[in-house]
Amino acid sequence: MARTAAAYMADTLHKAGVRRIYGIVGDSLNGFTDALRQMKTIDWIHVRHEEGAAFAAGAEAHVTGELAVCAGSCGPGNLHLINGLFDCQRSGVPVLAIAAHIPSSEIGIDYFQATHPESLFKECSHYVELVSNPQQLPQILARAIRVAVAKRGVAVVVMPGDVALKPLDAETPGWLFPSKPLMRPDDHELARLAAILNEGSRVTLFCGAGCKGAHDTVIALAARLKAPIVHAFRGKEFMEYENPYDVGMTGLVGFASGYEAMKSCDTLLLLGTDFPYRAFYPENARIAQVDIRPEALGNRCGLELGVLGDVKYTIEALLPLIRDKHDRSHLDEALADYKKARTDLDALAESSPNSKIIHPQYVGRLVSELAAEDAVITCDVGTPIIWTARYIKPNGKRRIVGSFNHGSMANALLQAIGAQAACPGRQVISLSGDGGFSMMMGEFITLTQAKLPVKLIVFNNGTLGFVEMEMKATGFLDSQCDLQNPNFAAMAEAMGVKGFRVERPDELKDALTAALAHDGPVLVDVLTARQELAMPPKTTADEAYHFGMFLMKAVLDGRARDLIDLAKVNLKR
Repeated sequence: MARTAAAYMADTLHKAGVRRIYGIVGDSLNGFTDALRQMKTIDWIHVRHEEGAAFAAGAEAHVTGELAVCAGSCGPGNLHLINGLFDCQRSGVPVLAIAAHIPSSEIGIDYFQATHPESLFKECSHYVELVSNPQQLPQILARAIRVAVAKRGVAVVVMPGDVALKPLDAETPGWLFPSKPLMRPDDHELARLAAILNEGSRVTLFCGAGCKGAHDTVIALAARLKAPIVHAFRGKEFMEYENPYDVGMTGLVGFASGYEAMKSCDTLLLLGTDFPYRAFYPENARIAQVDIRPEALGNRCGLELGVLGDVKYTIEALLPLIRDKHDRSHLDEALADYKKARTDLDALAESSPNSKIIHPQYVGRLVSELAAEDAVITCDVGTPIIWTARYIKPNGKRRIVGSFNHGSMANALLQAIGAQAACPGRQVISLSGDGGFSMMMGEFITLTQAKLPVKLIVFNNGTLGFVEMEMKATGFLDSQCDLQNPNFAAMAEAMGVKGFRVERPDELKDALTAALAHDGPVLVDVLTARQELAMPPKTTADEAYHFGMFLMKAVLDGRARDLIDLAKVNLKR
């Protein structure tokens, strides 16, 4: 008897190197999950929400660089995947989603749980196709795998549950996807790029996630050009460490030094970044860009030259054409600015002996100091991103994962699940906001069920902190941000997870040390200051005006006590 289409799919995924699939079982998926059960070579990671499955798969793809898979049953099941898949697509990680579908005979007549997934997933994928006949599966599945890996993004295979159970007499392919090509511009383009850089007297390099694997090469270029290196958030883990030319980040959560190094240059070279905030680009500089994605070139600012190529191989070919500059004034100014900015930020991450307030900066600094050398650290969108950006120190071995392009709440715990499943012997730390953690709190149970020793640290400040700051900065009275939280540590203990509750700064280091050493999942519930302000790298007169409007409105609204708390937390430091 011929094997089923579902069994063919399971065998093909195994040959593609897939080791686990994240999802929730359901009737339209039963044929596929039963094929996995019989094959016994791919683990099924049973999450509590399909959104968690997609985020977990994305994190696995991020830390391994290999294809990861998630699955959802028909209708609402696979719809829940969409938010996580948007994150995977925008982060450029290879993920395949299996979207089970209603019975093929019922498509198009408003059947129970009917949707049109082949249309719904188009915006968050490079490829999505419906398998309406089992004979289509070999070509569609192979193409989906190939596209996800080669284009570094999402592919979706939609298959009705009854089609999955039909016989399919086909051999699994011997070859499934290509290796990553070595791309660089031609010699003419390299000469044009070299001329722009050689003519510049104040050159700045701006590095993003495309600088992965290019650390030493980028630094060699900076040494020739005497150029400060600014990085975007996604470039942090690849460029911040062991870098004598580093002057920090720019952007909404960046440093004043990174901002100034960008704004004061006469020549800017963008390397593997599609940094979205136009206000942080220089107004009058010559700008060139190197990126492997044609859609990124010139996407945010006008270019004098954009070249297609992998950052590492492009710079290796470019270096012989670059003259060694001798004027260090631009670099030295940027390094002096960075030293001051770093000193000011580090001062905020201290705790005085008599303090009763736990500042989130202090939490970030201690996590960085105590975490394993090769830890994977995930961070929630919101204020945890700020403390990660400013206080978690990369070293070339640590990985930092977040929803940096899609900006979804509740990502950190979900991504920690995928990172820990893919790296069972590695320390994985989730820096979660209380809002993000409580939004997808059901996945906390996945840690015990899947036996994943994630170390979960909750910044418990009782508010949607980043939103509250945004409201204040734009002159609005903050409202509807309050979070009435339980004792998260006690809740963890009730679920069979070790819990620590930290209410004083002098308790924090011991609690974190014990939590990180614990053999199993842990939750550390840290009561941090609500009114902590995170200043942008450049404060404009407009921002100062709107913050003043907030202060005036707060007084008129009878909230003077809040202003006193704001002053206590931020001015006496």
